[in-house]
Amino acid sequence: MISPQALRYVLPFLVFVAFLAGGSYIPVPDVWEYPLRVAVMAAVIWYFSRDVLDLRIRNWPGTIALGIGVFVIWVAPDALWPHYRESVLFQNQITGKIVSSVPEHLRSSLLVLVFRTIRATLIVPIVEELFWRAWMLRWIINPEFEKIQLGAYAPAAFWVTAALFASEHGPYWEVGLIAGIAYNWWMIRTKSLGDCILAHAITNGLLSGYVMFTGQWQYW
Repeated sequence: MISPQALRYVLPFLVFVAFLAGGSYIPVPDVWEYPLRVAVMAAVIWYFSRDVLDLRIRNWPGTIALGIGVFVIWVAPDALWPHYRESVLFQNQITGKIVSSVPEHLRSSLLVLVFRTIRATLIVPIVEELFWRAWMLRWIINPEFEKIQLGAYAPAAFWVTAALFASEHGPYWEVGLIAGIAYNWWMIRTKSLGDCILAHAITNGLLSGYVMFTGQWQYW
């Protein structure tokens, strides 16, 4: 049973996952699915999580550098070795296949591109950092997680969270693992939810631009 305190960190992530799992069943035209997701997620975050959402930045240069660095790590393997991700190590029955979540007929829609970018750059960093770094890193140390300071370090919590974060990214699990390690380390270093959200947002924002300008839709 998830406590009311934990719900403030966990519920937005659960709603986000529900959208991923059941998005095709939403009874609205495809082009309006993305604005609907953003609107619902924004409402959930505001209603349930606003009291624990601290967006103050403690280390602007380091956070910006980290966000850019994780983006480079994310795209570098495929850019340097074009057939790298065709290996069974990355695409298999466990990790799945690389498939874009944006249907081809929607890739020229300005409305879809704008709201898909908003979701990736604003919604996802908040949802995931609340769940992984602000909640899970502490909850693994002590289920009464609010007794644990943000950024507290324990080896099991650090590596389990990084591994689960990696598993969330399917065929991109290895760069997801590096990203999870990097964001975990930054939370421990800065003790700041805001810095982790900003770093994650920079990574996702750059990746969104990369997708739209290069046509590498597999990242979306």
